[in-house]
Amino acid sequence: MVFSSIEFIYVFMPIFFGVYYAVPNKAKNAILLMGSLCFYAVGTFSAPEHFIIFILSMVIDYLVGGSIEKFSNHKKVFLWLGILYHVVCLGFFKYFTFVGNEIVSLFPNANVKLHLHILLPIGISFYTFQGISYIVDVYKGTIRAEKSLLRFCVYLSMFEQLIAGPIVTYSQIQEELPSRKINKSIVSEGFGDFIFGMGLKVLLANPIGKLWTDVNTIGFESISTPLAWMGIAAFSFQIFFDFFGYSLMAIGLGKMLGFHLPINFDFPYLSRSMTEFWRRWHITLGSWFREYVYIPLGGNRKGTLLTIRNLLIVWLLTGIWHGAGYGFILWGGILFLLIVMEKYVYGEVLNRIPILGHLYMLVLIPVTWAVFAIDDMGQLGVFLSRLFPFFGQNPWSVFRYDYLKYWKLYYPFFLIGSIFLTRFPYKTLQKINCKPILSGFRIAILGTCTYFMYRGLNDPFLYFRF
Repeated sequence: MVFSSIEFIYVFMPIFFGVYYAVPNKAKNAILLMGSLCFYAVGTFSAPEHFIIFILSMVIDYLVGGSIEKFSNHKKVFLWLGILYHVVCLGFFKYFTFVGNEIVSLFPNANVKLHLHILLPIGISFYTFQGISYIVDVYKGTIRAEKSLLRFCVYLSMFEQLIAGPIVTYSQIQEELPSRKINKSIVSEGFGDFIFGMGLKVLLANPIGKLWTDVNTIGFESISTPLAWMGIAAFSFQIFFDFFGYSLMAIGLGKMLGFHLPINFDFPYLSRSMTEFWRRWHITLGSWFREYVYIPLGGNRKGTLLTIRNLLIVWLLTGIWHGAGYGFILWGGILFLLIVMEKYVYGEVLNRIPILGHLYMLVLIPVTWAVFAIDDMGQLGVFLSRLFPFFGQNPWSVFRYDYLKYWKLYYPFFLIGSIFLTRFPYKTLQKINCKPILSGFRIAILGTCTYFMYRGLNDPFLYFRF
């Protein structure tokens, strides 16, 4: 079940929120836990073992946190046992098939084939990081271990952020777990955020993403250079509006539940450097790596060489976290090189000359997303040769003006999307104080999205696969 679906909006939400608002405050956590488990159970119906693994993760994290606090003389042992459980579990489900196939490929004459394909549990990358952050914070004494199993399970299982973030640390919602203030104003605001995020997903991300699908269907060898740039620009728009839209929906649902979830995006495509971009894109993931990997390794406090080493570890782990494959490792390595170069070579120039920084990012954003989006290294090479036809490649396809055909189909989404990459539409909406206008705007978005979803013109969120 996804947020942008008829089932979620017109079945799950009315039933769940009807019960949630009807019960007294002391019962809201129990209802939220039951609703979240039902939500997750629907997504794991075809693989019930994934549901069991999720329940087991919650229980283990709760027991490890309590044990760290109770048996302080052995707290490091419990810490590493908890981390080891999560690393092994995530590693097995996410990387076993890839590593196994690579090992088998080293022995082509052995006549051994690996037929096992392990299905990745929904949301495991996200709830794994939340579980690790909890036990590490208890170990450091930043937070006290949660005494209530109910409240802890609510923290780890809240359906609005369970399967694709934002990554929420326990300290960020600690005060709201026992009791929350819910009023008509905050519910209305949250529902508005939910509707707007759904509009970005269904009405922008999905349609413009079809161009990237078209480019893949045609084949990279057969497209012109202009169409190649249009295609990867379309993917750049799609992945932003897809994930930004999901994050807004999650934050909106959080408000409707009485929680204030952290923001996950801060207009990253307005950045002037890759360093700035990754401070503003998937903010909660960047914060997690900074707090639980980069700083414990020493951050930038131990000299230039160790700082570079720490950055390399962080960015390779960032690539690996997103998926199993050489493309993700390459993607993380490229980001590492760019960020190190900005830090030590030309970053100040980009910040001092804004137009140069924006032009720099205008090229790098789609190119780095190309590395992210294309799994096959051979096909990636072909696509990059279409983007940069400087080495004997013909920039034109068999159909010389293919890009004109697709521009006529997709230019409205590029134009509208370019506006919604900026702060202008969001600030304009905030200035509208007329409730009938806002209500009409929300109804229009909801109605249009409902029509698209009813017609089946909807896709799963891209970040579900990670």
